[in-house]
Amino acid sequence: MSVKIDCYISLNCASEVPLRENIKKAIEEEGIEAEIRFYRISEEEAQKLGLRGSPSVLVNGRDIQPVDVSGFS
Repeated sequence: MSVKIDCYISLNCASEVPLRENIKKAIEEEGIEAEIRFYRISEEEAQKLGLRGSPSVLVNGRDIQPVDVSGFS
């Protein structure tokens, strides 16, 4: 199984390192292949993309934690 994982992180978010570690661990445990991309983006860019939090993780284009939260920080 191969998946595409896109991670969007605000410019001020400090969670990139643990996020990278968690994603690596998850794909290893599940035995899947994944194309993983990380993007550092501004709040304006996040709004244009319709993202609601940082980090926002999309697997095959779907947000893994869709919530009604305003702001991207």
